[in-house]
Amino acid sequence: MERPLRSDLAGVDGPPEKRRGASAGKRLAPYALLSPAALWQGLFFIIPMFAMLSLSLSTGTTRTGFTFNWEFANYPEVIDRYGEFFIRSFRNATIVTIAGLLVAYPAAYWIAFRGGRRKSVYLFLLLLPFFVSFVIRTVSWNFILSDEGMILGMLKDLGVLADDFKILQTTPAVIAGITYTLLPFTTLPLFVALDRIDKRLVEAAGDLYASKREAFRKVVFPLSLPGVFAAVLLTFIPAIGDYLNAEVLGGPGTHMIGNQIQAEFLIYRNYPRASALAFILMLLMLVGASLYARLLGTEEITT
Repeated sequence: MERPLRSDLAGVDGPPEKRRGASAGKRLAPYALLSPAALWQGLFFIIPMFAMLSLSLSTGTTRTGFTFNWEFANYPEVIDRYGEFFIRSFRNATIVTIAGLLVAYPAAYWIAFRGGRRKSVYLFLLLLPFFVSFVIRTVSWNFILSDEGMILGMLKDLGVLADDFKILQTTPAVIAGITYTLLPFTTLPLFVALDRIDKRLVEAAGDLYASKREAFRKVVFPLSLPGVFAAVLLTFIPAIGDYLNAEVLGGPGTHMIGNQIQAEFLIYRNYPRASALAFILMLLMLVGASLYARLLGTEEITT
């Protein structure tokens, strides 16, 4: 006597049509999940990049319009004119990244290993000042570091500093401002990487007669390298394109490449030259980030 099999029995597949539909749905699911992000990247990154590349190879003015004619001469022209600004920007961004790591790594380490149940509270208190507007915080630095401000003015009144001593409109002021501004971008990935380290590995290193310094050097720091990698990128890339701190805290001799891109776009209205500057900066950062990832060997992040 023949009896139909129940479709709800475990281990029994449904009809071939349903199986094919389910497998097709599984194949399409990743693409469906990626499509919003891909659309966003296409609209706000890829298309603007092609537009900027096209504009950088054009000639003309805002009055007569711009004509695409493969004007590659724009690139050597901006490199020759603004080469020192590229060098200054890379130098300042490197110093900012190193200073940010020196400040953020100990704080992130203490919160991750000594914070206990209050890790979230300590992290929130560390990041609390950065809920204030970026512009307001930058202008506050201008007020604090002014020649007769609350710090320098008091030190000058006490005779600790000379009357002509100043910090504003100098490179250290710009570097300090950028470092402070980007500190959350340095701290958060470091904290995440350090917090993910299994604390039993550090205890095991101690059981094997390793000192605290050796345990940190051979266990903690190597395992935190993915966080260091992310922190360096998240700090260096915004730092090299910063223009507000250089404008507010610096002077004519401290301007970075971001200031020149802004000036070419908004003041001189030379869009081809500004686009060439921006495109060169982007290519340099992409090449630098790729080489950095390959040299550091952080497979967890780069694969």
